[in-house]
Amino acid sequence: MSTEVDVPATRIAWRIVVRGVVQGVGFRPFVHRLAEQLDVTGEVGNDSGCVFVVAHAPRPVLDELVRRLRDDAPPLARVESIEVDPSPTEHGTPPVGFRIVESARTGGARTLVPPDVATCDECLAEVCDPADRRYRHPFANCTNCGPRFTVIRDLPYDRPATTMAGFEMCSACLAEYGDPRDRRYHAQPIACPQCGPQLAWERDGRVVRGTDAVLTELQRALAAGAVVAVKGIGGYHLAVDASNAAALARLRERKGRVDKPFAVMVPDLAAARLLATIDDVEVDALASPARPIVLLRRRADAPLASGVAPGNPWIGVMLPYTPLHHLLFAPVPGVDVPVPSTIVLTSGNLGDEPICTDDDEARMRLAALADAFVTHDRPIAVPCDDSVVRVIDGVVQPVRRSRGYAPLPLTLPIDVMPVLAVGGELKNTCCVASGRHAWVGQHVGDMANLDTLAAFERTVRSFETMYAIEPQVLAADRHPGYLTRRWALDEAARTPGQRVVDVQHHHAHVAAVMAEHGLDGTSPVIGMAFDGTGYATAADGTARIWGGEVLVADYASARRVGHLRELPLPGGDHGVRNPCRIALAYLVALGIAADDDLPAVAACDATERRVVARQAVSGVGCVPTSSMGRLFDAVSSLVGVRHRISYEAQAAIELEALAETGDETRHPLAFEIDDDGVFDPGPVLEGIVAGMRAGVHAADLAAAFHSAVAAAIVASALRVRATDGLDTVALSGGTFQNTVLARASRLGLERSGFRVLAHRLVPPNDGGLSLGQAVVAGHIRTTTTIGAAASNRRG
Repeated sequence: MSTEVDVPATRIAWRIVVRGVVQGVGFRPFVHRLAEQLDVTGEVGNDSGCVFVVAHAPRPVLDELVRRLRDDAPPLARVESIEVDPSPTEHGTPPVGFRIVESARTGGARTLVPPDVATCDECLAEVCDPADRRYRHPFANCTNCGPRFTVIRDLPYDRPATTMAGFEMCSACLAEYGDPRDRRYHAQPIACPQCGPQLAWERDGRVVRGTDAVLTELQRALAAGAVVAVKGIGGYHLAVDASNAAALARLRERKGRVDKPFAVMVPDLAAARLLATIDDVEVDALASPARPIVLLRRRADAPLASGVAPGNPWIGVMLPYTPLHHLLFAPVPGVDVPVPSTIVLTSGNLGDEPICTDDDEARMRLAALADAFVTHDRPIAVPCDDSVVRVIDGVVQPVRRSRGYAPLPLTLPIDVMPVLAVGGELKNTCCVASGRHAWVGQHVGDMANLDTLAAFERTVRSFETMYAIEPQVLAADRHPGYLTRRWALDEAARTPGQRVVDVQHHHAHVAAVMAEHGLDGTSPVIGMAFDGTGYATAADGTARIWGGEVLVADYASARRVGHLRELPLPGGDHGVRNPCRIALAYLVALGIAADDDLPAVAACDATERRVVARQAVSGVGCVPTSSMGRLFDAVSSLVGVRHRISYEAQAAIELEALAETGDETRHPLAFEIDDDGVFDPGPVLEGIVAGMRAGVHAADLAAAFHSAVAAAIVASALRVRATDGLDTVALSGGTFQNTVLARASRLGLERSGFRVLAHRLVPPNDGGLSLGQAVVAGHIRTTTTIGAAASNRRG
């Protein structure tokens, strides 16, 4: 709608530069339409760093143009800045009309790449309309939806720089692409059934082509219990019917995934409500353009096989985000094949390998997992797994930040030098940052093998190229065994002028949540960094595993002012996989009678009991740890929930679920906190053992334990406020993915007058670590090792 403006006769020229997510989102046609409405003449174009507008109009009209560029931008755009270069010179003959010019490649800062976006309502309507030329087209998209990040090879974002370069547009698509009034104007992945990518079905050497033929085979195979590898926009998924227990059992056996929950896709919100209870915030998250997997409270009567999420009250649910997904749930016209109502979609990989993206690689790596393949001929430039979120107290918190969010940048509250942060070993992400922008990469996974390391390196190179950043500093975790740290040291040795800055694990956690909330670091915060494993060294130089840390931290340093009392962790990784061993070692170290009447002790065989008890006393084969994650594991085993785990945090997750059904007031527990800020778990574990022997319900003990940890957090914060005068508390680390603990901690801290910071943009787990590393290392411009200021007060 045109805005009425008092137009004087004199037209002047402005050059307007718009930065942000402004390419691949329909920004240039938006400017074209706006210029026509306001009677502005001139031109608009892209270069590698921005959208530029040369506008000729009277001054009030140009003011209105700038306002609407910011306020009325397309739905997928994110305007970060608008710069105006006004020229006072009057132009005798302004240009006639307004045109869109070709993109230009420039040096310097690069524009922001948009993420992949779920199919919009308009494209979906076309896919479902028999009269439309894109009827049942699995790759329909426009400037408001579709793949972006996963098809971009370089900037500026034009078709030749994408994986669509090899698809020549038909005349109808070319007309849409060239019409500024069409929503597909310069939609780079534009395609139709005549000129776009095509599906193929492969099974036992037989190949079938054509959308309906492929979907018929796929639906028939799922109904028969087959495991099908399906190529998506960011990689391959493995798909099975979520109601078929035998198919799920086969998938678990082939993938080596004993208990870890699978995510499911359903056709719509109505179907999602049959599986889980969903509040309004969760609905918004499910239906958002990012279409993440949302962790929801499972309904008791959910029509799912128990193998989807064994023993877990939470289930990961997502809605379709591509036309192919929508078609998968729709009947094929004229074909009588059962249509699935719920489908398990899990990453197309084996164990700790990266997600498959290349077709030949998938046929080789997934051959032992899948009975059949659905492929297509559009290459994937960037692997990108599904994102996972959960809602805690009405706030969406990332658990895995990937498709739909990456590579959107985070705006930093401080300037940083060009830095590459390599992240941690688990749930790895990398981060490149410069100035006031940080780009956290998509989820890579656990750095367990060279394939994952290679995927990590490809992500790093892609981001450095995409944003034209040459890092001066590489930020790495201090753990000497991390593959990411070794890579950073090798990279710095190969690259003149680069250096590695060590960032202590828990300092990075706290810095990440500070950066999210826009803190400039001039005043430190009280950081509660609770997780499973974070490398540190004691005053005598011996290795320690931290994980229950109270820090006074800013971006320059972190001072340890409190922590969970250190206890012996027997057997390293073997101990982590066996919570019963951790529980036994803790009981022995604390002098608590470890008799057979306790579930954790009974779960250990005679050899384990003998060896673990000797290790706990002598310290041989043990690493001292203040890990809160390991304490949760020990308590889970003590109350009989989980003695052996098959995936990370399984024991703690199941303990949390049990705690939600208990009453903490029936058997209260409490930590003792000494003058050095060390909170001793001894009284808590003694209380749990006494409760078990007295017949207290395990759910009540689980609830009381969570309450005790939250109370220790509040007491620790009060102690620091009394000595340092600080009133802001930052909660970070994987332990704070626990909704029971996070809620109780926040409420307790707020009642005591603290400002509480929790994650909302990057995960609290190690997926957010790279952001904190980047801010700490990029902020410090000396060769000092970061984290050296942290001291071990007691062990």
